[in-house]
Amino acid sequence: MSFSTKLKELRLQNNLSQEQLSRKLDITTRPYIDYEKGKKYPPVEVLVRMARFFEVSISYLMDEQDELPTNPNVHESIYGTHKADNLIKEISGLFMGEELSETNKDAVMAALQKAYRISKNK
Repeated sequence: MSFSTKLKELRLQNNLSQEQLSRKLDITTRPYIDYEKGKKYPPVEVLVRMARFFEVSISYLMDEQDELPTNPNVHESIYGTHKADNLIKEISGLFMGEELSETNKDAVMAALQKAYRISKNK
């Protein structure tokens, strides 16, 4: 399922209009509509807000193979989360062994997924 489809489904599950969700995410409605139409992807900071608001991981939002969770209260209901967590732990070695914050972990995953999408499109 595409990012845009997941975004729309999650919004509808929460009984929100595009305008209401835009306000909750602290963005204007026009870019949100573009995200939902699949015209563009949000910047990392907006992606983090979306994941937190919907209580899903950024990996779930960006992975086009995953389906929506059947239980909206399940925070990490996606395939591959364990592997992604292990990858983040391995990557933390690049940062002199410092523990990465959850926000930084999400940013690293988003960057890796973006790089993957770019290479996949070439």
